[in-house]
Amino acid sequence: MNPTILITIISLSLLALIASVILYFVAQKFKVYEDPRIDEIQEILPAANCGGCGYAGCRNFAEALVKADTFDGLNCPVGGAEVMGLAAQILGKEALAVDPLVAVLLCNGTPEYRPRTSKYDGAVDCRISHSLYIGETDCSYGCLGYGDCVRACEFDAMYMDTTTELPVIIDDKCVACGACVKACPRNILELRKKAKKDRKIYVACSNCDKGGPARRACKVACIACGKCVKVCAFDAITIENNLAYIDANKCTFCRKCVTECPTNSIIELHFPPGKPKVEVQNETVNG
Repeated sequence: MNPTILITIISLSLLALIASVILYFVAQKFKVYEDPRIDEIQEILPAANCGGCGYAGCRNFAEALVKADTFDGLNCPVGGAEVMGLAAQILGKEALAVDPLVAVLLCNGTPEYRPRTSKYDGAVDCRISHSLYIGETDCSYGCLGYGDCVRACEFDAMYMDTTTELPVIIDDKCVACGACVKACPRNILELRKKAKKDRKIYVACSNCDKGGPARRACKVACIACGKCVKVCAFDAITIENNLAYIDANKCTFCRKCVTECPTNSIIELHFPPGKPKVEVQNETVNG
């Protein structure tokens, strides 16, 4: 064999051996230890990678659970109490009780109540439409109806109603991941505490205009009249920015605010039929 070729082969082999030794020691020096419990926690997580826990994915959430001293502020909305309980057993920690949540649409502006006043001819996308103009109605706060929230939902828990032109949330499928909340450019979707039998009482309006303009834009808009606040004995209702809001943690479902609301902007769902609202009419007395 040619001596030059032999020397070259030997030189390259020595360089490769030296590089391997160097890489080995570097790898040992900078290796990162990973707690094997992370894999155990990831195994029990639902693998939805929805971000509802506040982390980029289930792996990141598993790492956070292992590193955390307590589970305070940590929750997997998809797995719920069962998954968090299993994680607590593996890690020897206490699983805190977290009230289940469900998405709610704070708008009831159907075409019946909120008529169109213009025609949008552009991309069928809520974010694009929201950035261009107020929408096809005179309410600049209501649902645009292009379904960004529905497309964001990975659990088939929402669909667009072709009659109301509003998204409908399927409570049994909603896992409160918050994807729809993030997708809505008008912030009219909210995660609220899920009550027994899926009962809800909330103000289905997000219009912050004063009473007159709000009512002209939508017949069921909140006009911030304050009647609901006065009738609530539990301080569950507040008014801010010309809009009433019901705190789900304080509401006792007495339903007095529902019958008191003059614009029917307060919605009650999944309750047994109550007494019909009495319409008070002004009588004219002839002298």
